[in-house]
Amino acid sequence: MTLPTRQIGPFTVSAIGLGCMNLSHAYGVPPGEAEGIALLNRALDLGCTFLDTAALYGQGNNERLLGKAVMHRRSAFTLASKCVLDMIDGKRALDGSPAAIARTLDAALQRLGTDHIDLYYLHRLDRGVPIEESIGALVRAKEAGKIGALGVSEMSAATIRRAHAVHRLAAVQTEYSPWVRNAEIAVLDACRDLGIGFVAFSPVARGFLAGAVRSADYAAGDIRALMPRFVEPALSRNLALAARFDAVAAELGCTPAQLSLGWVLSRGDDVVPIPGTGNIAHLEENLAAATMSFDAGALVTVDAIFAEGAVAGNRYPPAMQAQIDTETYADEIAP
Repeated sequence: MTLPTRQIGPFTVSAIGLGCMNLSHAYGVPPGEAEGIALLNRALDLGCTFLDTAALYGQGNNERLLGKAVMHRRSAFTLASKCVLDMIDGKRALDGSPAAIARTLDAALQRLGTDHIDLYYLHRLDRGVPIEESIGALVRAKEAGKIGALGVSEMSAATIRRAHAVHRLAAVQTEYSPWVRNAEIAVLDACRDLGIGFVAFSPVARGFLAGAVRSADYAAGDIRALMPRFVEPALSRNLALAARFDAVAAELGCTPAQLSLGWVLSRGDDVVPIPGTGNIAHLEENLAAATMSFDAGALVTVDAIFAEGAVAGNRYPPAMQAQIDTETYADEIAP
């Protein structure tokens, strides 16, 4: 099968990609290896040609899963992964030094079972290392043939411009959905000024706009239990917004997840959402949104539901927010 395509730097990819994190961690117990392998291959069968992973996910196990599951189909997809955030001695570590980037990349290539990653991101900004030095490490990796293009994740417009001045960026990845709009402050404009593609992670709001959250009864290991928007006192207010959003989807005859993805796709042809899931039925539902049309008036209604100030709670708790460089709104915790 084929899906509509969009351009991210030098890569032509399916209009909706697949964020692979869910297959290894973050939202409770992940699916088993066999289920993960089946889902990844089903994604390729359905025409999804953009797979996104990272060294951090599952302490490297997500990259191992991709290596085992789909590397025999390497020509069928664009592979993206990330460095700087990693697990060292069982603990999450942030290290943007050139030496750490080189180590993470070499380990990633081994785990993935390949000698080349198409798109390699700095996962977060290490404020203790000049961005120029971190980008320089990626430039050397590109010159060595280990990566094809450079990207950055959750960085501000100012940092993006500094990075791009060292070497052209192919992509910027940032959380973006109807209820997370920080990229609209400055990042989207910077990407368009510089000709950089935009990759939207969590485009269905970590499942909140897919009907997956109706209470704070999260499984052990679910990171949403730590996020202010997903727990009380903010949760009840946000569930009222979700009910209004679900009603718009019902009127259109689509699922809430499809409406959220349709909204993200409508923000520009340079925007590629990468929803994640551990469920094949949800995968099929998500990818179907790439072929659907969404009423312009309904998308305006979605804008109104999630107008600035409507959503209660910050994106991240303070410790996680400290690693986010993307601009914040006035009522959010700033880095």
